[in-house]
Amino acid sequence: MMQRPQSFDDMVGQEHLSSPSAPLRRLCENGSLGHSFFYGPAGCGKTTIAKIIAKTMELPFYEFNATSIKIEQLRKVFEQYKNALQKPLIFIDEVHRLAKNQQEVLLPVMENNSILLIGASTENPFFSLTSAIRSRSMLFELYPVNNDALTKLLTKTITNQTIDDDAKEYLVKSSGGDARAMLKLLEFATALDEHITLQSLKSLRPNAISGGSSEDGIHYDLTSALIKSIRGSDVDASIYYLARLIDGGESADFIARRLVILASEDVGNANPQALTLTTSALTSVSRIGYPEARIILAQAVVYLCASPKSNSSYLAINKALDAVRGGEILEIPKNITQQNQNYLYPHDFGGYVKQKYLSKDLKFYEFKEIGYEKKMKQWMQEIKRAY
Repeated sequence: MMQRPQSFDDMVGQEHLSSPSAPLRRLCENGSLGHSFFYGPAGCGKTTIAKIIAKTMELPFYEFNATSIKIEQLRKVFEQYKNALQKPLIFIDEVHRLAKNQQEVLLPVMENNSILLIGASTENPFFSLTSAIRSRSMLFELYPVNNDALTKLLTKTITNQTIDDDAKEYLVKSSGGDARAMLKLLEFATALDEHITLQSLKSLRPNAISGGSSEDGIHYDLTSALIKSIRGSDVDASIYYLARLIDGGESADFIARRLVILASEDVGNANPQALTLTTSALTSVSRIGYPEARIILAQAVVYLCASPKSNSSYLAINKALDAVRGGEILEIPKNITQQNQNYLYPHDFGGYVKQKYLSKDLKFYEFKEIGYEKKMKQWMQEIKRAY
């Protein structure tokens, strides 16, 4: 069987990281790569790239898994290289599972660059890492290996075996962008017979791993179709695209995170409860997983479809950021700075009192006449009229 690629040139797929012009590769080749985290689906090459980095930068490679790593193991490596001229590359898989105390042990050696830390995860690890770790690191996303790249890899791998054309096609298309899964299936099939047939492959893997969402662009097209169908309040289309994503092997966490964003971006204050419900769904699916998570996701999708829609908050924060980045840096009025005696406490005045909060009149938020947002607008108008 084929060995793991030994250089960037040997890799298939992930060209945005491995091509000669890719920033990651260029940083490695000139010895400037800093602490980095990789995330992407299983079998897309995260560990392979970490090992190529170590070889390219000529660093000793130490591999750990966050589910079993012990602080003593890390400290032993740190002590070994304490006064060494060469620093080690510490690779931690499932890095999103690192406990806070384990992250605190890593922080000093990251700060003084006595190690190079590379982390990998199937989920975006920045959600679980401390801000101190994040601020010292770069984040790189890896994608499912597309079918063309899988075909190239398969062609390189098959040496002594013979394979039928339909078997070759099944190996690629049934692996769902997971190169490791494809090579494992090939390995098991070869153990049965040097001539590989579709029948022998299906006896080992009757169904595709992620039935169709791994093809080029379809992952993003399905996600876009789901979001746009919810935004358009089409329940049946939304449930259909949700089913396609689930059947295609998309993680429940990824779908739920997209729904949380949509709840704020597209439903917003027209139905503030939508954000609460989708956040609850995100927590639930992360603890429950498939197959039951499909029910929770479906409930959230239907709720969002049936909710009134408003993008007022989305528009407002974009306008405000444009203003700030465009040089609109205002002096904070003295009455609302810390320890200022002239601040008027609204609760002492029945809940509202007129005073200056901006040194210049600016307008970002426009209330819409829809759902709960209409009530919010009415309340704002009433309190200002009353005072």
